[in-house]
Amino acid sequence: MKSLYVETNTILHRLSPRTKLVALAAISVALFFTRSYVLLAAAAAAGAFSYLLVGLPIREALRRLLPVFATIAAVAVFNFAFNSAEEAIVMLLRLTTLMLFAATVTATVTVASFIDEITALARPLERLGVVRAADIGLAAGLVIRFVPEILDRYAAIREAHAARGLKVGFLTVLAPLIILTLRDADNIAAAIDARGFRRQ
Repeated sequence: MKSLYVETNTILHRLSPRTKLVALAAISVALFFTRSYVLLAAAAAAGAFSYLLVGLPIREALRRLLPVFATIAAVAVFNFAFNSAEEAIVMLLRLTTLMLFAATVTATVTVASFIDEITALARPLERLGVVRAADIGLAAGLVIRFVPEILDRYAAIREAHAARGLKVGFLTVLAPLIILTLRDADNIAAAIDARGFRRQ
């Protein structure tokens, strides 16, 4: 599997994973305490600046964000149509800011470090008997690892449809994408059980 981690040595890479995850959580909460266009736009600009510090070429950086931003834009259009322009703009700015800061974190934290930190943060819940911390960390890590795979598979299915002269539509691509993703999920679940990870 591919990873969203960018192998380089920037100031963001040198920050501890826990610091970045806690900061991301704090930013996520803070964004929903304001509806000011100025503050939200400033937060989005800060998120864009932090993402540029990751060290990716501009083209690759935009390619990574385009599918997520397209989804955010669609949600904003939906809000504009059924609520108001103000609601749509606020949601667009909030989600775009979250996307930029989250992309910065995933590009500067390895999957192994991410799993370790999520597991450590879930330890208090494990002591309360609510969850197993190791399962939470493993699930979060798998989500991070699956994202680039799903995006690449989506592009491959679109190209296969176009090469065969078939109409490329969202629904015609979605069905095989879901089937292939579920098949991979079954294979990974079988591998996890075979290695006894959940029994540790």
